[in-house]
Amino acid sequence: MEKLRIGGTWVGVLDVELDNWNIPMLRDEVAKRSNCNPHSINLICAGRILKDHDDPTRNLTQLGIKNNAKILSTRISVEEGQSIKNQIMAEEERSRRLSRLKAAATALAGRHADGSLPVEDFNIEVEDQSGKKVQLGSETDQRAVMMGLMLDANGKRLIRQGNYKDALEVLSMGEEAFSLCDSKVLELIDNVPILQINMVWCYFMLRDISSLSEAGKRLEMARDGLERAHGKNLLRLRLLQGGRFPELALHLRLELLEGVVAYHSGQFEKARVALTCAKAKFARLQVSDETLSAVMQMGFREGNAKRALRMTNQDVGGAIDLLLEEKAKKRQKQMEDIERRNEIWLYYKLVPILSDYVGESVREQKQYGVTPLKKPVDIPRLDELVSIGFERELAAEALRRNENDSDKALDDLTKPETNSNLQDYIESKKRKKQKQDINSEIERYVQMGFERSRVVAAVEGGGTPDEIMQRLMMPQSEAAANSSASASASHNVAGSDVENQDVNKNNDVGEGEGEGEGEDASSSSSSDSERDVEMEDEISADIASSDALADYDIEVNIEGEAITQYLAMLDSAPPQ
Repeated sequence: MEKLRIGGTWVGVLDVELDNWNIPMLRDEVAKRSNCNPHSINLICAGRILKDHDDPTRNLTQLGIKNNAKILSTRISVEEGQSIKNQIMAEEERSRRLSRLKAAATALAGRHADGSLPVEDFNIEVEDQSGKKVQLGSETDQRAVMMGLMLDANGKRLIRQGNYKDALEVLSMGEEAFSLCDSKVLELIDNVPILQINMVWCYFMLRDISSLSEAGKRLEMARDGLERAHGKNLLRLRLLQGGRFPELALHLRLELLEGVVAYHSGQFEKARVALTCAKAKFARLQVSDETLSAVMQMGFREGNAKRALRMTNQDVGGAIDLLLEEKAKKRQKQMEDIERRNEIWLYYKLVPILSDYVGESVREQKQYGVTPLKKPVDIPRLDELVSIGFERELAAEALRRNENDSDKALDDLTKPETNSNLQDYIESKKRKKQKQDINSEIERYVQMGFERSRVVAAVEGGGTPDEIMQRLMMPQSEAAANSSASASASHNVAGSDVENQDVNKNNDVGEGEGEGEGEDASSSSSSDSERDVEMEDEISADIASSDALADYDIEVNIEGEAITQYLAMLDSAPPQ
């Protein structure tokens, strides 16, 4: 037993087992001796408040508390203590939810980009301002953009709900995902600059003046990004949109935020210019009752009519044309969704049946994955390459990368540098699959109730399932005697990790490309069972409910009030 010297609400020496006690146990003991409710006790050691959520799985020794350490116990009201506990629990739940959201978005993006047919009944496609589909490059780019779009959609919904703190976290994750994509691809779309504007809007709504410097940098990047996507002086966007003005509300918000940042940075003249421009745009966005009534008489709802009038500079005829176009697009999208649901149904219901008749070709194609344009590897062309002496797996990867172009695949196979790269990638994929199998096996034994550390040691020791189970059933003392063998196996696994990282650095396909190819049915079912269906459904709903003009459809009432407020503050500010 070790000793802790307690002072404050109770003074004395407490006998504890540092290796077996955690913070809640220590708090309960001190509270009992102090005749207090545990929620009313604060424990402080070496100037640090000891909190129950400081990883409850760790003991006092692991938290840095040593024999003869001094602990100060202070008393707070039960209500205050409960309030603090509730705040901690709420923050923990928020953190868990954000982690689940990121993991779910990663999983969804992976299923949409790695060549396996998604299980969702929606598809993510990126369009430029004319509605033309943007062809993404590598699978890494596809994965990055898809994950960014999912998190962006979720963040915008949180903004609409007024949850700016969580929205800021989610949008930050989205920005991080977009940063992994080729910048040339991102120049064609305006999602990233709009995301950056939305992040600064969250700062503004949270009244976070401490982020002014960061906000200013983001707004500069956003303006540059919009100019690249929309063209100088919006000429490209105006041509693509047939003379319409969908971006007006977005630029109003950008100029307002630029004015706010300039004002709080002491740049009053710059602030006045930005706010005056924003005020002019606000006036243009006001919809008159007459024009609104004229459009609504054609059978359109008020919200849709207002949006169309704002985007067409109050032109009634143009607004009606826009609404009819959007209606036609929506109908087309519904037809595509039905077609996609049928495609998924056929894939999951008929392919297992058909594979019994078509032999191994379907299963072999699934093993190799699909090309960047989602086509399966062409088996006859693969047979041709194999017939002239190339390894089947190597030839299949060359065809997959080159969209089944036999000539380009042959070039890659005959050039030493690209051939070596193909081999490195295949070996990296095999090691990753091996690691996934080991992790799945570990999880299976952990779910049986065995301690994770013992399971890891037992599995890394190798052998048949019966031998692994036998090691797990041993008393711990006997298992410890065999630890040297386990340590050796552990070293080998860790070594393969390092090799895998080195291969990925040298792989010009990009990290994550082809990920998930070649997994067998057991691996796939294991992956499906670990899906966070609730969170994935939430993300799917955010994506499914969005439309091409949603980013430009901003109710500018708050912006109008802020413009008036800051212009008044500038008028009353002392001259510089």
